[in-house]
Amino acid sequence: MASTTATAPTLSSAPAPAPDLAALKTRQQAAWSSGNYAVVGNTLQIVGEELCEALDLPAGSKVLDVAAGNGMATLAAARRWCDVTSTDYVPALLERGRARAEAEGMTVKFAEADAEDLPFDDASFDCVLSTFGVMFTPNQDRAAAELLRVCRPLGRIGLANWTPEGFIGQVFKTLGKYLPPPAGAKSPALWGTRARLTEMFDAAAASIKAESRIFNFRYRSPEHFLDIFKTFYGPVLKAFAALDAAKQQELHNDLHALIVRMNRASDGTLVVPSEYLEVVITRR
Repeated sequence: MASTTATAPTLSSAPAPAPDLAALKTRQQAAWSSGNYAVVGNTLQIVGEELCEALDLPAGSKVLDVAAGNGMATLAAARRWCDVTSTDYVPALLERGRARAEAEGMTVKFAEADAEDLPFDDASFDCVLSTFGVMFTPNQDRAAAELLRVCRPLGRIGLANWTPEGFIGQVFKTLGKYLPPPAGAKSPALWGTRARLTEMFDAAAASIKAESRIFNFRYRSPEHFLDIFKTFYGPVLKAFAALDAAKQQELHNDLHALIVRMNRASDGTLVVPSEYLEVVITRR
């Protein structure tokens, strides 16, 4: 007599719906257009300088800064006598960068541009930069493809990206507890992982060098840091604006606890190390 084995019915689950990347981009653009990112961006200038040193930029190089904000990498490259084009999809930030360049007597071209659809010909630049900018694009693969497209063969792409484990990565993780991202959307912090960089760039890269670096946020106190970010840093400002008073207080408390836990200052001020990945990609 043949034996039979009962099997449980297979439950098929429908695939998760693809995120609406256009709607996500609209929301992100509104977030970065709110507040005044330049107040925070000014404090990050050393990252642009160190990235340009890592790239060993020769004077006269044709450089594109993508999602440039108020120009931390733009100015660093211009100080090295490069021919720089600075782009962002927030016009007000480009104006901040323009004012900084003019104040220092630098000649820089500025152009409004979407990192996922750059208005430049193939192989137009010797070097393409982005510091804490392109990592926030909704369509990560398309943005990476655009960086590669406009970079000439054997040219270089230089990136500074917050890591998931670092302080800013943890800030965004905390925000996500209160305002979860759309299902299927990729975390910006993936740009701060070697695995994701390999997925996006390896097929077109001669080499990918990624080094962990630390930027120290220095503010007058934990409360000062929170006040600045709630007032001027678009994603944090928008997160608080979307919550009711009770949830705002909970988010404030969670962020404050994170800041205090990571603060290494002992004199009442704030010094919080924040890990980022410094990336130099050489194009095939």
